[in-house]
Amino acid sequence: MSQDELNERAAQRALLTAGEIDIEGRMPWSSNATFLVNVRCGDEVAQAIYKPVRGERPLWDFEPGLHRRELAAYRLSEAMGLDLVPPTIIRDGPLGEGSVQWFVAADHQQHYFTIHESREDLHDTLRAVAAFDLIANNTDRKSGHVLIDGEDHIWGIDHGLCFATDFKLRTVVWEFGGEQIPQPLVAVVAPLAETVPLDIAALLADDEVAAIQERAAWVVEHPRFPVDTSGRRYPWPLV
Repeated sequence: MSQDELNERAAQRALLTAGEIDIEGRMPWSSNATFLVNVRCGDEVAQAIYKPVRGERPLWDFEPGLHRRELAAYRLSEAMGLDLVPPTIIRDGPLGEGSVQWFVAADHQQHYFTIHESREDLHDTLRAVAAFDLIANNTDRKSGHVLIDGEDHIWGIDHGLCFATDFKLRTVVWEFGGEQIPQPLVAVVAPLAETVPLDIAALLADDEVAAIQERAAWVVEHPRFPVDTSGRRYPWPLV
């Protein structure tokens, strides 16, 4: 990222951290309680997505506290230098502790399928999404979880179902299956095989941290995007 982009992300995190949160409304079609909020600090105001812990549905394969995985995904994106996940923090809000993520002003008629079909110039960024999801073990990469903003920046959202110990990748991003993973992506994955940054590890269980290292080592040793031979590694709904 450029210095201007780094400064912008820092300012966004600062506003999310210090601003007063007011709920605008509940986001439709979300399985867990997810709210669009206004975050205000003095004359500055921005919108964000707030996911309180108390709004989570119980899951058999993930412990309560999906907000920590949202933050871990943001920090993993930053550690890999991808700028893929919008700035995300954990803080108290109107309904208690939860994740608060910068709202992406995107064209919501566009999603992974339409972007892949119409924007070949962004395929390298979509490959980065695929590499990120492989390391994060994303079990829920729907097409609608890939957004494009007015500056043609690709964003990935909804990462609460990541970082399981067992390999459970479920994604719509299979178009690059069998391709060699570009060397620049392998290079940003390689350090994770040695150690996971403490600010990520602190949010996850020890075996989940070890699994990140194992997946990173696998990518370094076998730098090809996986192929879904079963046809079952797709989330539902697809969009």
